[in-house]
Amino acid sequence: MASKNDTMGKTFTVIILLCLVCSIIVSGAAVGLKERQEANAALAKQQNILRTANVDLQGRSADVVFAERVRLMTFNRETQELTEHDSLFALEDALAASSAKEGGERAAQAGVRGLRADIPVYVVRGEDNGIASYVIDIRGSGLWGMMYAFLSLDPDGQTIRGINFYEHSETPGLGGEIQNPRWRSNFEGKDAIDSDGNVAIRVRKGAGDNEVDALSGATITSDGVDRTFQFWLSQEAYGAFLMKVREEGAI
Repeated sequence: MASKNDTMGKTFTVIILLCLVCSIIVSGAAVGLKERQEANAALAKQQNILRTANVDLQGRSADVVFAERVRLMTFNRETQELTEHDSLFALEDALAASSAKEGGERAAQAGVRGLRADIPVYVVRGEDNGIASYVIDIRGSGLWGMMYAFLSLDPDGQTIRGINFYEHSETPGLGGEIQNPRWRSNFEGKDAIDSDGNVAIRVRKGAGDNEVDALSGATITSDGVDRTFQFWLSQEAYGAFLMKVREEGAI
């Protein structure tokens, strides 16, 4: 007849074995899901970049069109050197390895922290294989958090082609209108920088020349978008790259 201690020992043994089996299953699932999540995140980024550049997928998969039409590059803000990468994952690895430090006053005003020396540039080719646009990755603080966007510029490195706020936490119906295609279309055709490389685009209430009218009832969000442009299009960030395009032609 088994003692009470023997019964308790067997029970704990079964419990421990079950825990080990469950932990192995959960760990395996986490690894598998991580790969799927990374693939989904990459696909979402590809879709957003192509959408910002107004590329028609024509019923094809975004990753296929992206591979055919987009060159992946990083621009070093300190050396102004461009480096090409053969995949989105390689570009992300290069960005992660790039040194980071605090930016200047404009970066602080835009809410940008930990600014890396290398910043991404997506060179989008047209169907004729010529450069159709440059897409840059920008971000800045709004009312409730960071606003992330892709900004597309024409081959002249000056004219705005489109903007796509792909992630934000602004109030629906107010600051959330930064995603409204009608408001975003106001940026199209305006100058990002002037001939001297200064930031030209502004977001203000009662917009004037080369300005976009601020969102009604969303002053803080609108000011955040304006400060985002003031930093990322300045010589501290993409401004130097855009001047390089204007002076040297297509990259």
